[in-house]
Amino acid sequence: MNLKTVLHVGCGPRQSGILHPSFGKSDWKEIRLDINPDVEPDIVASITHMDSVENSKMDAIYSSHNLEHLYPHEVDLCLKEFLRVLKSDGFALIAVPNLKHVAKLIAEDKLEVPAYQSPAGPIFPLDMVYGFRPAIAAGNTYMAHKTGFTPKSLGQALIDAGFAWAKWAEDINFGLWIKGYKTPPPKEIADQPLW
Repeated sequence: MNLKTVLHVGCGPRQSGILHPSFGKSDWKEIRLDINPDVEPDIVASITHMDSVENSKMDAIYSSHNLEHLYPHEVDLCLKEFLRVLKSDGFALIAVPNLKHVAKLIAEDKLEVPAYQSPAGPIFPLDMVYGFRPAIAAGNTYMAHKTGFTPKSLGQALIDAGFAWAKWAEDINFGLWIKGYKTPPPKEIADQPLW
């Protein structure tokens, strides 16, 4: 069997259930990349400088809650790196906090009211804007947020970086998901839901 390769960027600690279910089938091989060597990734690197990953080698990239940890000027660098390592028909599946919905809670003066419960504990609107405070307080400064996105801004960032096609969806936990293809996907893929 010829396995497809997904580069799981900002992978965090090795544990089951972190990789998106769409990559859970037996035809996908995961390669883990993280800036933090303590999580024992396959590749230690920043998502803005993935020099140890060859050009056009990955079938997919999975990035869950990483882009918001970059400074705004680094987002384009990161997305161009994603584009560089993807095969011509490759795609990136990206999740970030959806500030459009977080802003509604902030406007209702619910900054310190839990928005939802995560495995790590309650998540407040303030955490979605600035980063998960318990992790940052424990010394994991990688968890600080330095930028944010709405559906329109994230879609435009992918197109500006050179992706040919992007489609987004929202989830119930204030997540914004986007799938971007290096070259336009076939119509049957473009018409499908993200997952």
